[in-house]
Amino acid sequence: MSVGDVAGLIAAIAFAILVILMAVPLLKLGRVLDETRTTIKGISDSTVPLIGEVTTTVGQANEQMDKIDTITTNAAQITTNASALTALFAATLGSPIVRVAAFTYGVRQAVGGRRAGAGRVRRRA
Repeated sequence: MSVGDVAGLIAAIAFAILVILMAVPLLKLGRVLDETRTTIKGISDSTVPLIGEVTTTVGQANEQMDKIDTITTNAAQITTNASALTALFAATLGSPIVRVAAFTYGVRQAVGGRRAGAGRVRRRA
């Protein structure tokens, strides 16, 4: 065995040790990648039905919002109609009622003043 053969043998042994030392992290990395693949598969298996349920829920929420929109529109129409009815009532009956109230107030004042005036006249006499 020459010096070159010994150097080659030492280099081969060092290379073999290096390969063994590099194989351990590579095997561990392979296990990590397998676990990652399994986790991602589990997440995707549970996410797909969840997305379907969310889609159904959003569809039902949209239907309810359409119903609420219809109810809100009808409530706005009822408010408009009530306002118009109030304005119509005020226009048709408001003025005559005010006139009747003013007339009855005047009659009461006149009758009250007449009674007070008749009482004064009697007292003087």
